[in-house]
Amino acid sequence: MKLFKSETHRTIIFIIISTITLLLSLFSSINEAIRFNLAWISIILCGLPIIKEAIIGLCTEFDIKADVLVSMALIASVIIGETFAAGEIAVIMTIGALLEDLTVQKAQSGIENLIKLTPQKARVIRDNDEVLIEADEVQVNDIVRVIAGETIPVDGVIIKGEGSIDESIMNGESLPVDKSVGDEVLSGTINQFSTFDIKATKTSNDSSLKRMIRLVEEADAAKAPIVSLTDRWATWIVVIALVSSVGTFLVTHQILRSVTILVVFCPCALVLATPTAIMAGIGNATKYGILIKGGDIVERLSKIRNIAFDKTGTLTYGKLSVVDYKSFDDNYSDDDFLKILASVEAYSEHPLGKAITAYYKENSRDLLEVKDFTINPGKGIKATLEDKNILLGNLKIMQGANIDINENIVNFSDEFSKKGCTVIYLSINNKLIGYAALSDIVRKESKNIVSLIKSDNITPIMLTGDNEYSAKNIAGSIGIENVHSSLLPEDKMNIIKELEDQQSSTCMIGDGVNDALALKYASVGISMGSIGSDIAIEASDIALVSDDIKNIPYLLYLSKKTMTTIRWNVAFSLILNFVAIILAMTGILNPVVGALVHNLGSVFVIINSAKLLKTQNSININ
Repeated sequence: MKLFKSETHRTIIFIIISTITLLLSLFSSINEAIRFNLAWISIILCGLPIIKEAIIGLCTEFDIKADVLVSMALIASVIIGETFAAGEIAVIMTIGALLEDLTVQKAQSGIENLIKLTPQKARVIRDNDEVLIEADEVQVNDIVRVIAGETIPVDGVIIKGEGSIDESIMNGESLPVDKSVGDEVLSGTINQFSTFDIKATKTSNDSSLKRMIRLVEEADAAKAPIVSLTDRWATWIVVIALVSSVGTFLVTHQILRSVTILVVFCPCALVLATPTAIMAGIGNATKYGILIKGGDIVERLSKIRNIAFDKTGTLTYGKLSVVDYKSFDDNYSDDDFLKILASVEAYSEHPLGKAITAYYKENSRDLLEVKDFTINPGKGIKATLEDKNILLGNLKIMQGANIDINENIVNFSDEFSKKGCTVIYLSINNKLIGYAALSDIVRKESKNIVSLIKSDNITPIMLTGDNEYSAKNIAGSIGIENVHSSLLPEDKMNIIKELEDQQSSTCMIGDGVNDALALKYASVGISMGSIGSDIAIEASDIALVSDDIKNIPYLLYLSKKTMTTIRWNVAFSLILNFVAIILAMTGILNPVVGALVHNLGSVFVIINSAKLLKTQNSININ
């Protein structure tokens, strides 16, 4: 049975025990009664691990970090008999290291969930028989059959049949795409209706989904963690401390002053400067439904120059809704038309049908009785209503059914398409009756958020798998000029990589599996926590639990305020160290008093950082 659940659990227990015994060591009567100075427990539990890490770093890589200076101070204090000062340094530094560890924890990569999406089986046609084999065994030019509800196992081209494909894993768009002979399909996408055969153009290992998995794995190595501020300066601090200590001894010939310099130069406040501020900043963010997964993320966020938005589910609500409907026939009012349309669509599992029915039911529940409902991808929906033949579909379907459509209606449909809308037409007994236009709805706060981002000298960018018309229409309505449309996951990733290679730090905000690559490669990835996929959430650095992007401007402000707090903490701790070393050189400070001075510095740093917890979001988005 393991005594400790984890390394963090062990450290916390050691800190608690060490703190209690260190305080008890102040009472000489207790030490005399047990004939043992309790401060040694603090030195053993918290000090020895620090010394061990310092020795390993020096011997294996000659890596001089803050733990080297701490070890020097510990050993020097023990040599001159100041066990309380040694124990105090050990506890404070271990607390600082624990806070640092808690703030730089890594987000899970999401690889396992991506692998779960990978199809395991494939229906291959061999000698006119359907054989179920492992997806990894599919070869190029094999004929693979995909039935309704199945995930496509390999990339290929349809050679027989037709279907309606959910490609959201690749382009983020929830609206299925009708595919027929000659159309390309990608692994990982889902066939929602009908059955078709494809000729494999790639093996499973070379498929689009497997390639995405490999790229996500590579992204972890590409984003190296930021080195802690204390470790960046550790070499110089160690050199200055040693020179000062040796120099003082050569001048004064007093070993106590030399040892005191090593003690007061121990960077307690400096080690606490960053993690306390980061923890306070992260704690403040959680009050607004923002989960930040690591301390170095805050620093990266404070330096970004671009914010790349996915469209669907991020700048928009990611839900289709009816934005307009109209009857062309004088025998049916607009409301009559909508009632007939909703009555037929009530039998459909298609996202468009569900959106139309939901819109109608917001104000009415009175549906008509529909018979003989059938749905055929590429040929629309057919039904019978009061002995009338009903056909639902897009303009192409209506034209294919030889329904008379004048030029004005064609132009009318094109105008809606340019606005990013999907138009559904309804005919009764081969006569066009009316239309309903559906579109994703832009979040009401999106325009103001983009405006605030621009005012902060950050460039907003839209990256979407949607078509050019829809992307530019929505981007234009909220003030984004830099638009990239019709993107696959790898396309989004390449745009992010290009920006990063130009030293233009970029934040990516997305919600779907198709955004995982871009989220990984961006300096900072932010996912929509509630509606976003698990993979997107795990691939990101920050999750918006409430799916409320209106807190993005505040998050940017909080990251910069946190870094400002860190700079003040660092400046104070360095000034305190140099003042203390001068006092130690002159003999005013001894090791115990020097350690207490560090306590005052640590208290200041903690109080200054704690002010971040009280910071309020006063940014007006309305």
